Amino acid sequence: MPTPPPAEGFQPRAHWAPDTPLRRLLFILRLTADLQTNTIYRDLRRELAGFSGSLLDIGCGNSPFRPLLDPARTQYQGIDVERAASFGYKNPDTVYYDGKVIPFPDSSFDVALCTEVLEHVPEPGPFVSELHRVLKPGGLALVTLPWSARFHYQPYDYHRYTPTMLQQIFAPFRECTVRPRGTDFSSIASKTVVAYVRNLLRLKPATAVGWLLIPFRLIAAALGLPFLFVALALGHAGILFELGSTDDPLGYTIVLKK
Repeated sequence: MPTPPPAEGFQPRAHWAPDTPLRRLLFILRLTADLQTNTIYRDLRRELAGFSGSLLDIGCGNSPFRPLLDPARTQYQGIDVERAASFGYKNPDTVYYDGKVIPFPDSSFDVALCTEVLEHVPEPGPFVSELHRVLKPGGLALVTLPWSARFHYQPYDYHRYTPTMLQQIFAPFRECTVRPRGTDFSSIASKTVVAYVRNLLRLKPATAVGWLLIPFRLIAAALGLPFLFVALALGHAGILFELGSTDDPLGYTIVLKK
């Protein structure tokens, strides 16, 4: 019997659409500190500008990127797996499915959106076939996935793909463009944020030794704050000005045409 992974110490926080004043403020703060989400949002905003038609959001969660679409010109449909609710995603507009057969006919959608999902699919081949099937001829698929990311949503995290492998996986599509998101500076900054937050989360210890370590963790948090700001500045510079190398990015955005 395989050994289960340890309890996840810092699970990614659920995304919410910026559809209220408070959520808009929180979303802006998230785009400042969460460089993965920042780069995904930037790429999708560019690719979906002026879009009209039918869009399928695969693994939609709480549909955080739906506000990028004009509701008067877009027919939006989100789908997700049943276990998504256990990770904090509860969306009443979502169609839940088995994660294998997308429950729509062939050639149903103009665009398919799939953000940070493929790494959670054990066998990508059938998934890509289904993605290809439900797109109309000439349809577009926008896929994002991480490269520099911790083991997350355990144990349902299976892959990290290189551009070479992504070209092979998406061979059924007529066109496949793989773009890095951020640089190694951005990846280092992202790791710095994760390490800093993980230290803060340990201020709620479960053992007596953990309680004794609280003063040291508070000191580490205070001393680390300037380094956190410097890391974030360099991380954003990597995104905005491509400062650093794109060989070790935060992740990839794949633009596909059927």
